[in-house]
Amino acid sequence: MDTLLEVRNLTTSFKTELGFLKAVDDIDFSVGRGETLGIIGESGCGKSVTALSIMGLIQQPPGAVSGSIRYQGTELLGMKRRALEDLRADEIAMIFQEPMTALHPMHSCGYQVAETLRRHKTMDKPSAFREAARLFDLVGMPDPEGVVRSFPHQLSGGMRQRVTIAIALCCSPNLLIADEITTAIDVTIQAQVLELLRSLRDELRMSIIIITHDMGVIAEIAERVIVMYTGKIVEEADTGSLFRHASHPYTEGLLQSIPRIDAERHRTLATIEGKVPNLFELPAGCHFRPRCPHAMDVCHQDPARLPVGRAHHVSCWKYADSNGSDPSQATP
Repeated sequence: MDTLLEVRNLTTSFKTELGFLKAVDDIDFSVGRGETLGIIGESGCGKSVTALSIMGLIQQPPGAVSGSIRYQGTELLGMKRRALEDLRADEIAMIFQEPMTALHPMHSCGYQVAETLRRHKTMDKPSAFREAARLFDLVGMPDPEGVVRSFPHQLSGGMRQRVTIAIALCCSPNLLIADEITTAIDVTIQAQVLELLRSLRDELRMSIIIITHDMGVIAEIAERVIVMYTGKIVEEADTGSLFRHASHPYTEGLLQSIPRIDAERHRTLATIEGKVPNLFELPAGCHFRPRCPHAMDVCHQDPARLPVGRAHHVSCWKYADSNGSDPSQATP
């Protein structure tokens, strides 16, 4: 699969009163053409900051972004502002987490789509509004012309989410980043939105990065998954391998905490002991160590990234011996 986006050594920090906080810590991943990549993890693990870093939406200062983000071979970090703005609409688009705050409450939905079209496709006003109605129809709105005239507060949560998807699709991007787009909607609408993304991906031949904390969403749409914890990638695999053979204790905990329809009726739901550490007070070595049931002395050292299967990697000393690695030789 051709690589569309390649991220290497990405680190995003923020200057605070307590010092620099690393929200994303030296991560590597790539996205192929036409691929759907899932990024999963608890709140605060760095998922959304990763997306904002790719989009060039981290304000610097107080933020600081380093590493490499290459789109079709072109480096995005350090790109001039106007060139990056053009790229964001024409090539890479993002659907933000909360549609009620992503949409302007004082403008009609049609105006907000038409504004993007007039800025990036140099359309005249009537043409832009006609195209807005076509896009609303494309994303499954029951009354596209009516939605053009409607304001965000007049729509349901699912319909507002479709408006944000229409805005993101204005320029037929090659890469769509969807950040927690199913969080605030019921399961019926969630299924419709995921089906819409799948059909748009196939019809427009675009790649998708879907960010979520919901394993069900990952199982439904993603082809490959990266699992993040405290700003680091702890596991990466294709979706089938991850669900069949989750390797990192954190990933295992996430899967075990999902309610099962075939479980015993009064069985207690599994939980991950402890809590996510403060990013200013991270434990030495593996950040999951204080919560891990398999913690060893070597876990006080930074874990190596080890293969545990075909295109399946995990950052955990538990697998060091089986890969010919010597934990005693690890670099602190």
